[in-house]
Amino acid sequence: VQLQASGGGEVPTGGSLRLSCSASGFTLDWFAVGWFRQAPGKEREGISCIRKNGDTLYADDVKGRFTISRDPAKNTVYLQMNSLKPEDTAVYYCAADRMQYSDYVRLQPLYYAYWGQGTLVTVSS
Repeated sequence: VQLQASGGGEVPTGGSLRLSCSASGFTLDWFAVGWFRQAPGKEREGISCIRKNGDTLYADDVKGRFTISRDPAKNTVYLQMNSLKPEDTAVYYCAADRMQYSDYVRLQPLYYAYWGQGTLVTVSS
């Protein structure tokens, strides 16, 4: 079971990026998938997740700017990030889990068993 996050880079304030989370060794469509980020000196935080049935959830500070989606044919989950701000600068991680947790916990890193390596997003002011 392997996950790989990609698509990070440096963009100016207001720019956009699309992150990809691709899976090998398992069918990602059968898992809940979350996107997390960790800025220097801060704890890892959940920003978005998608259940097997397509139900999505967003953290308040990315709602309306970020969109999570699946492409089953490519075994990939995307995070489209628009209107980026300097405070979005962080290492972004994707994670997956077989369980479908409630909205109260499914943005918490503890509830995800499988993790990819991070991809760095830098938003310049």
